[in-house]
Amino acid sequence: MKSIVQAAFWLLAALAAGWPSLAETTSEELRMTVGRSIVVDYPTDVRQISTSDPSVVDAVAVTTREILLHGKAHGSATIIVWAKTGQRTFYNITVEHNLEPIRRLLKETFPNEDIRVQAARDSIALVGKVSSKEVAERAVAEVAPLAKSVTSNLQIATPPIDKQIILRVKFAELDRNAGSAVGVNLISTGAGNTIGRAATGQFPAPNPNTLSGQSSGASSTFTLSDALNIFAFRPDLNLAAFIKALQNQDVLQILAEPNLVTSNGKEASFLVGGEFPVPVLQGGANSGAVTVQFREFGIRLTFLPTITGNDTIKLYVKPEVSTIDIANGVSISGFTIPALATRRMETTIELGPGQSFAIGGLIDDRVTDSIQKIPGLSSIPVLGALFKSRSERKQKSELVVLVTPEITLPLSPSDPKPGPEMPKSFMEPTRFDKNFKAGPPKPQAAAKPAKKQGP
Repeated sequence: MKSIVQAAFWLLAALAAGWPSLAETTSEELRMTVGRSIVVDYPTDVRQISTSDPSVVDAVAVTTREILLHGKAHGSATIIVWAKTGQRTFYNITVEHNLEPIRRLLKETFPNEDIRVQAARDSIALVGKVSSKEVAERAVAEVAPLAKSVTSNLQIATPPIDKQIILRVKFAELDRNAGSAVGVNLISTGAGNTIGRAATGQFPAPNPNTLSGQSSGASSTFTLSDALNIFAFRPDLNLAAFIKALQNQDVLQILAEPNLVTSNGKEASFLVGGEFPVPVLQGGANSGAVTVQFREFGIRLTFLPTITGNDTIKLYVKPEVSTIDIANGVSISGFTIPALATRRMETTIELGPGQSFAIGGLIDDRVTDSIQKIPGLSSIPVLGALFKSRSERKQKSELVVLVTPEITLPLSPSDPKPGPEMPKSFMEPTRFDKNFKAGPPKPQAAAKPAKKQGP
């Protein structure tokens, strides 16, 4: 009780001495942004101004009752104003980022994203929900030059189910070959007591039987090198003629239809074929050693689809069809390495779902004509045809590659599942299967006891 009385005595003495009362001290909270200024209208004439941190807030008395406050940097500071009447006012000022330019920048850059900006001293925090991780990273990169530090609290929205894209590719190839050959060989086994042969030697042939003849009691024997396909011999004239007149036509058709399904923006590939070994000679410390590497061949398809904002599908596609070509292979140190006949395309196209594009086409038309003749004799009218041979070969190939992308949906559980059509049932039930389906044999009922006969 005595201490309370002393405190009241000293308070009355202070008031009597002219000290300002507690009621004459006020406090206000102000918020500013960096680079902005505000003017405070003070109710009475200002005697003195003081700031706790001039690097954060600068205070200048413009007139006796107007105070200019300028935010210079992020942080907090206190401005104390003394009036001539003895009144004191405390201004607790917080200087923050100017977030409006940042908000406007993010809104213009990402109009469909929910991105909000919050400031904490000299750092900026991004909050909200965005559609992808790439958008969040780009938002942080846009704001980074405008603040000392940027914290990303953005949440990634659950992405929608990716659309599935099926690519249908058709390889259609047609090779047509036509050839004709005409040639005549004449052999005299002694006609006119002259043994001789006239041939152009253009066509190779199998090894036929030996041809013999008589001339003035002398015998002559010829081993034919080219029997051609028409042979006539007059023993009484000792004259033989061999004629080759052939025509052939070959047609080769290849149709491959690889189909492949993948998600939007994901690369997919498959190979239907095999691998063949290729010997490789080593160097360095293992010089002379031979290792085996395998090379792939067959039907290969690689593609990367991307659905664009125009509801089209942008495709990077690389189809390939390769077959082993033994005829053009090479033999090295006893190893036979086959060649590959390959048709390959690689391109990027853009088209709508269900539309088709021919990404590759080839028309190859070749004609080979070879004529061999005996000089002089071949120029004789009519008979000159017997001393000529001719071979003509025509080859024409056509190749077209079509691609058709489609946005597809998975089959429902109740939908029939596609598969190859079997000409016969895949597995016919056996006798065991039939008995198993029929179930185990039923137990026979127990025989009833015979009734007793009376005496």
